[in-house]
Amino acid sequence: MTSDLRRSPRHPFFASAEITEHETGMRMSGRTSELSRYGCYLDMMNPLSSKSVVDIQIVHDGQTFQAKGHVVYSQSNVGMGATFDEMSPEHEKILEQWMGSF
Repeated sequence: MTSDLRRSPRHPFFASAEITEHETGMRMSGRTSELSRYGCYLDMMNPLSSKSVVDIQIVHDGQTFQAKGHVVYSQSNVGMGATFDEMSPEHEKILEQWMGSF
């Protein structure tokens, strides 16, 4: 995916993440490597397939961010790009704080 197609730039951002797939309830652990206002890249060995609907939880510096989203693209044995589709105002503030640190 080229940066021309993104709504906002991604920034390096390393944090623990937990992803829950909606259909099966399966939980997976991963790590973010990039973050933007609208999504993130998650490093993981067994990423979900494109269009999977997920809950994303990211923990960084004692703060927890949560959003509902979906997988935009998946790379086997590498990771997946996910978008943030819905988040509470409280979690949006946390994301804005993180984005303000770049």
